[in-house]
Amino acid sequence: MKKAQTEKKKMVLEAQLRTVFGKKNKNIRKQGLLPGNIYGAHFPSQAVSINYVDFKRTYKIVGETGIVYIKTEKEEVPTLVTSLQRDPLEGLVLHVDFRKVDLSVKIEAEVPLTFVGVAPAVNTGGVILTQTDKVTVEALPQNIPHTIEVDLTGLTEVGNEIKVSQLPKNELYVIMTDAEKVLVSVTAHKEESVIAETTAAAAPEVLTAKPEGEAEEGATGAAPASEPAKKEDKKEAKKE
Repeated sequence: MKKAQTEKKKMVLEAQLRTVFGKKNKNIRKQGLLPGNIYGAHFPSQAVSINYVDFKRTYKIVGETGIVYIKTEKEEVPTLVTSLQRDPLEGLVLHVDFRKVDLSVKIEAEVPLTFVGVAPAVNTGGVILTQTDKVTVEALPQNIPHTIEVDLTGLTEVGNEIKVSQLPKNELYVIMTDAEKVLVSVTAHKEESVIAETTAAAAPEVLTAKPEGEAEEGATGAAPASEPAKKEDKKEAKKE
């Protein structure tokens, strides 16, 4: 019973070979189908279409790390989802690429990290900074983990960090990312930004001095206008 619970359920998607390409794929989508391609080493690329709802349901479970068997009329191909093309406005999946894999050959794949637990450092003013949210692992395709957990409860004070080397080891896969790479760290909460904003807010007070400066400049500028009058007074004095 326990063995059955730990085994991964085989995920199968039925597909039809596709003969429509480019803009004509719109007609396929209107029928509730999703266009896609299957490719791989020593494998001729195949254009297929699959049920959109079935794909969304399956992808929610396997993501890009679980095996999906694409079943066509001719064969059943073990694959990984490698990329999705989405509508930029609605977010709907427009196209999917499947990578054929050999279940007897190890491959590298990016595995997302799941951060669990609460860091005690947060209660003393610390701020948690996530440096990366995925790592690269090497494993047989069927042994690639769906996610790797990172326990934050060991972050007790500012300056603490968790590196790749601190992730739990597993005999089914090897983490290929640099062991010294920092995954998450704790930094101090900075108050300088508040002080800077207060200082910046006081800056407009300097502008109140401008009217006085302008008045002084006006007084200085009025002096040349009085000089001609003085010269005329001198000429009149000489005449007299």
